[in-house]
Amino acid sequence: MPNATFFSTLVRSVLMTASVLLFVRCSSGAPQDYAIIEIVASAEVISEENMLQFGEAQKIEKGSIYNWADHWVLYINKGRTEEIESRLKERFPQQKIKVYKTPFYHFNREKDCGGKEVAEQKHIIMTANLVENEAMQHDYMEYHRSQREAWPEVAQGFCNAGFQHVKVYRNGRQLMLVITIPAGAYLEELNPKTVENNPRAAEWNSIMRNYQEGIEDAPQGETWIEFETR
Repeated sequence: MPNATFFSTLVRSVLMTASVLLFVRCSSGAPQDYAIIEIVASAEVISEENMLQFGEAQKIEKGSIYNWADHWVLYINKGRTEEIESRLKERFPQQKIKVYKTPFYHFNREKDCGGKEVAEQKHIIMTANLVENEAMQHDYMEYHRSQREAWPEVAQGFCNAGFQHVKVYRNGRQLMLVITIPAGAYLEELNPKTVENNPRAAEWNSIMRNYQEGIEDAPQGETWIEFETR
């Protein structure tokens, strides 16, 4: 996961970037029921107006549209995945579409911290790639599979920071990271608490950086790219 220094740098770079991501709150309000659909196209092919119109036509919740550069993402009720994917293909038939249906890692505050979730939440969504080495990809997945047993300090750090959910999805080498926090909070203020007096969580972050790199069109030197709300 990104560390505090990295994230503060990331936030500054994101604020200078124009791009869009879309998500839809699932009908139950339960973040674990979300899936992600990504469509990649230049602004000449898909404008912000195009995507807003698409969202309205599909009854995608207003205020759920985000972007980064040519990447548009829908964070939707998992039960609507096939429906929305089909509509996107009809509307934008020449564009690349990727689906991230089920997270391979999911921190859940109620289960992992023993506390209730807050009623009002917001989702921070970021993307990065795994390195090309397949053995390292396998190791990365294994780290996350065994994290609760081998690295319990990581989940404890998320509890300390007030995170409600942390989910990681994968399609090929590309990762999607979703961090759910209280609606009035700011990730750049909460994130340092994950490693405060928690050297094992800091060690985890250091190890994970060896397995991650920026997506193909990320600025040089950047690993995690955050999508911006529209």
